[in-house]
Amino acid sequence: MKFFYDIKAAYRNDPALRGSPFSVLEIILYQGLYAIFFHRLAHWLWQYKIPFIPRLISQISRFLTGIEIHPGAKIDRGFFIDHGMGVVIGETAEIGENVLIYHEVTLGGLSLNTGKRHPTIGNNVIIGAGAKLFGPLTVGDNSQIGGGAVIVKDVPPNSVAVGNPGKVVKLDGEKIME
Repeated sequence: MKFFYDIKAAYRNDPALRGSPFSVLEIILYQGLYAIFFHRLAHWLWQYKIPFIPRLISQISRFLTGIEIHPGAKIDRGFFIDHGMGVVIGETAEIGENVLIYHEVTLGGLSLNTGKRHPTIGNNVIIGAGAKLFGPLTVGDNSQIGGGAVIVKDVPPNSVAVGNPGKVVKLDGEKIME
């Protein structure tokens, strides 16, 4: 029933839906919700080691939504992709509860080896448009990744990371001076 939390996340995270008398109808137009719905189905099949079909569902979803989520990715409830075109989420990515991702975000790998090679995203994280996170790094709970950031190292909880290469500029509400 994680999908119901994903619908709630759309209402919580998109100001355009709030207060609109047509919001119930508008939400059926959100490609991010379609992508997560398809992913949850594909992931369920992937867990039961059903061949081919999960990847087929993933590719159909990519064609329809412009969002590519590998069926092996683990995504918790309350996930929302806003303006999702170009989002890529790799096979070993793990995403916690109540995560908001904007368009053109990549949770990618750095190696061709098997095993953990994609990011782990904590709970209540916001990842800005165009951000790229590479490798088996961890983004801690309640953190924010700025738009266009390139993150290749862990980001501690309760922090803000920006830039290329990404660096933490705020930790526990305090600016970090260099």
